[in-house]
Amino acid sequence: MNSSRLTLISHGATEAQHRASFPLDEPVLKYEIGKIKELNWRTPTAAHVWSAPEQRTQQTSRALRLEFMVADELRDCDYGRWRGRKMGDVQTEEKDGILTWLTHPSAVPHGGESLESLVGRAGKWMDEQRAVKHTIAVTHPAIIRAAVVYALKIPVQTFWRIDIEQLTVTDLRFNSSVWTLRCSGCPLRKTRPGKEDVEG
Repeated sequence: MNSSRLTLISHGATEAQHRASFPLDEPVLKYEIGKIKELNWRTPTAAHVWSAPEQRTQQTSRALRLEFMVADELRDCDYGRWRGRKMGDVQTEEKDGILTWLTHPSAVPHGGESLESLVGRAGKWMDEQRAVKHTIAVTHPAIIRAAVVYALKIPVQTFWRIDIEQLTVTDLRFNSSVWTLRCSGCPLRKTRPGKEDVEG
C-alpha cells in the first residue's frame, strides 16, 4: 500500500500576531529568529521541502536550516482590504462584515479570499503531494487549519476551532485513499539523536 507523509510547520511569531492584526507581508520578529536557530532542529528526511512565498515563512525556513523551494499555493489567506488592520478595529467598524466572515465560509466581506476557496487551494496542493513519500512545508496557520479541514472532510465552519500556534508541527498521512491526522499543533522541538518523530 502506497503511503505518504506531509509535515506542515507554522512560521515564527510576527508583530501582526502580537497586535492581533490581519497580516501584511511582515517579517518574523528579530528575537524570534535567534530562538528558532537555537532549536537546532534536525530535519526529518524528506523528498520535497517547500516554503510559502512571504518573508515570514522563508525566514523561518532559513532559521530552521531548510533547503526549500517556494510554492505560491502555500501563501497566506488574502484578507483583502483588512490587511494590516487590527481585528478589534475591524470588529468595531464592520461588525456585520466580521460576523458574516466568521459564520459563512463562502463570504468575502473584505474583498479577498473566502474560507471555502482557501480550503480548496490547500486541498489541491495536498493532493499533488500524494505521490511524494515525505513533504515538509513551512506555511501559515490559516493554510494549516485549511489542510486539517480538507484532510478530515469536516465542515469548513470548524476552521475556527482548530488551534495552530506559531512554530508548531502538524503531521498528516495519506494511505491509499484517505488522509489521516497524526498530530496537530505540536510544539516544534529538537529531535533526540537518532530519532525522527512527529515534532521533528
